[in-house]
Amino acid sequence: MPCNTLQWLSLAAIIWLQAINGTNTDFPAYSSQLKQLLSISQMELNNLAFASDAGKLFGWLSGLASIYLPLWLVLIIGSTLGLIGYGVQYLFITNQISSLSYWHVFLLTFLAGNSICWINTVCYVATIRNFLSHSQVAVGITTSYQGLSAKIYTNIVDAVSPHKKATTFLFLNSVFPVIVGLIAAPLVREIDVTSPKHRGVGFAVMFVITIATGIYAVLSSLQFVTTKISSLGILIGILVSLVIPILVPISVKIKELEGSWHKNRERLRVYHFTMEDNTNEERAENEVKEGENNREVEEEVGVVEEIGVKLMLRRLNFWLYFFVYLFGATIGLVYLNNLGQIAESRGCSGNSSLVSLSSSFGFFGRLMPSLMDYFYRGEHRISRPGSMLVLMAPTSCAFWLLLNDTELALYISTAVIGVCTGAMTSIAVSTTTELFGTKNFSVNHNVVVANIPMGSFLFGYSAALIYHKEGHGEHGKCMGMECYRSTFIIWGSFCFLGTFLAFILQARTRKFYSQNL
Repeated sequence: MPCNTLQWLSLAAIIWLQAINGTNTDFPAYSSQLKQLLSISQMELNNLAFASDAGKLFGWLSGLASIYLPLWLVLIIGSTLGLIGYGVQYLFITNQISSLSYWHVFLLTFLAGNSICWINTVCYVATIRNFLSHSQVAVGITTSYQGLSAKIYTNIVDAVSPHKKATTFLFLNSVFPVIVGLIAAPLVREIDVTSPKHRGVGFAVMFVITIATGIYAVLSSLQFVTTKISSLGILIGILVSLVIPILVPISVKIKELEGSWHKNRERLRVYHFTMEDNTNEERAENEVKEGENNREVEEEVGVVEEIGVKLMLRRLNFWLYFFVYLFGATIGLVYLNNLGQIAESRGCSGNSSLVSLSSSFGFFGRLMPSLMDYFYRGEHRISRPGSMLVLMAPTSCAFWLLLNDTELALYISTAVIGVCTGAMTSIAVSTTTELFGTKNFSVNHNVVVANIPMGSFLFGYSAALIYHKEGHGEHGKCMGMECYRSTFIIWGSFCFLGTFLAFILQARTRKFYSQNL
């Protein structure tokens, strides 16, 4: 099979992996039921949410593994860790294992959270290597599908077993990544593409498919739509949208066959007269094209300093970037992790629809940077730190809006936080490569995202303390705006601080980006 076709097949496989790899994002949909089944307090439930994020503290192990092991093996290891982490919990919840303590469940959740890092590392490394000159575009498209994970799993549960959410979610979280990982393993590898033909056609088709998928995901999350279409109907639509990306390698293959057919016909017509001249001309043409492609890659990537972990940790830009991510994307993720309890405390009946809505808007958030990067390549294009600065401000405002007790304010804030968090998550991948190079990316980026468990502990634990205080009892529920009012003020204030830090980072890197944009 031609390399170009394999290149796009690998992208389709990465999309499937990302679509089922956000297993921690569906936690809010079944956290309340899990709390009842395990008979634990809000503090202990928050610890489980933290455990899932804490698995990212050892995400650098997957980065090291990707350097020394083939990507398919790293993928299998990651999916196996998830199978153990979620699978044993499923057996415990269904009373097939009766000897697990709370701390056993905590460690299993930690293991499951770490499995996500392994699969993400494979996806990022394969995407960047196979689409070096368009890495932000390819990464943004693939990671956007991770924003659909919660919606996919929620729709499956609503269609199959809406009354046993905790057990069904744990079963799906353990099995799906393994199945898709086995299917994708032969395709997710580095493809040596000497001539990136039909790239424009491929990305154009992929954008159309991805945007259509996102629009469908958002519309199918709205209450007036869900009352008219069954959960099974919505699920079928989502699954079909995941299969459609395979049209891209098919279209690329058709283009290649068309070009080959026209080329062979032309050669046959002039074969007896100009065979030698054509051969020399074609060789020269290929050399020119290859030189142009190499220049294109150099122009896109620019001059980027390759920095290792030790040197990176001594850079001020790293720490500014680290805390911008901590006070922006990480706080957004903590909010989404607590969305189930937040909705319950405010008396919101549409818990599942709210989780699906946040997932759908997160999908578009992750896709936005790719759209900007692909369609706008002018010299005044905004830098990655500048993009983070633009996204931090509305996130801060969204937390202040949550102080309004209306359900509309809850939905609007959730949509804004979902979009901005998703966008910052996508931008961070390219920011890491641009500031610190691609050579050590797999380790460097896992060090950057280590702030997620830190933020999950600090911000999540403080939220649980306030919730526990307002609930007036170790196992009591807290109902009303007071449960999270102080939390929203704290999160909004930190997000505002992150906006200021993003401004400093943007100012410090302005010269670098002006030379490389």
